[in-house]
Amino acid sequence: MQNTAIIFDTKPYSINDGPGIRITLFLKGCWLNCRWCHNPEGISPEVQKLYTKTKCIGCNTCVEECPKSALKLTSDGIVTDFEACDLCGICADVCPTKAMEMSGKTVTVEEVMKVVRRETVMMDQSDGGVTISGGEPMMQPEFLIELLDALGKEGIHRAVDTTGLCETETLLEVAKRTDLFLYDLKLMNSERHKEFTGVNNERILENLVILAESGANIYIRIPLIRGVNADVENIRQTAEFVAALKGEKKPVSLLPYHNIAIHKYGKLGQEYDGDELAEPSAEEIAMAIRIFGEYR
Repeated sequence: MQNTAIIFDTKPYSINDGPGIRITLFLKGCWLNCRWCHNPEGISPEVQKLYTKTKCIGCNTCVEECPKSALKLTSDGIVTDFEACDLCGICADVCPTKAMEMSGKTVTVEEVMKVVRRETVMMDQSDGGVTISGGEPMMQPEFLIELLDALGKEGIHRAVDTTGLCETETLLEVAKRTDLFLYDLKLMNSERHKEFTGVNNERILENLVILAESGANIYIRIPLIRGVNADVENIRQTAEFVAALKGEKKPVSLLPYHNIAIHKYGKLGQEYDGDELAEPSAEEIAMAIRIFGEYR
């Protein structure tokens, strides 16, 4: 029997998650709760319902079709009684404007491989492959390892996008089956890391050191956020840490923060806790590039 996973998106023709043109698979569930998260629907490991009031035309179809009578049309749009709702997804299926959406579906490894095989020509011609992201893919390790094995048997390049917050044993098992890690680094100060992500960073940094010692191919990715981690002290500490990692110098991608995902929080019925976050200035970006360049 194959392992299954809950995913919340599959993105074909991806060009930002590893070399070439890729398919990126997003697994639900993450141990971090970053205040700037661009995929808040990926934090919970459970299936979730999203609602966009501006898309709702008040047709009442979802209310009429709900087998649990869990929906009500009000002056504020559709309201869900989540004590009655069992997240069956019928409301999303019948909604003519897609105001109702479900985030999360269960898939098998073979179902994912069928999607991948349809795109192998595109991936082969561009030296692309498959990237497994999230959320945090290490939260569903059995599925992740089985999928990586299946991709490897068919000669498909495998990348894993991770926060590094997982059991070291799991990380090293995944490393045996992974061609490239996209490893996220947020902050070097553990207390500030916890303030902005909900967790300390000791395990993340320890795992990165161990992963580098294993000889894994690693790209470092850093979200650059004014007032959070774009200051000289944090950038220099990060650059020193990355430069000290074993093996070849690790490429570093700086990802300037933007608030394009704020609307997703509204869909989930959640408040966005990042109003004070800001894009880095051109000077801050240039400073970060200069400092990392000093350690190449």
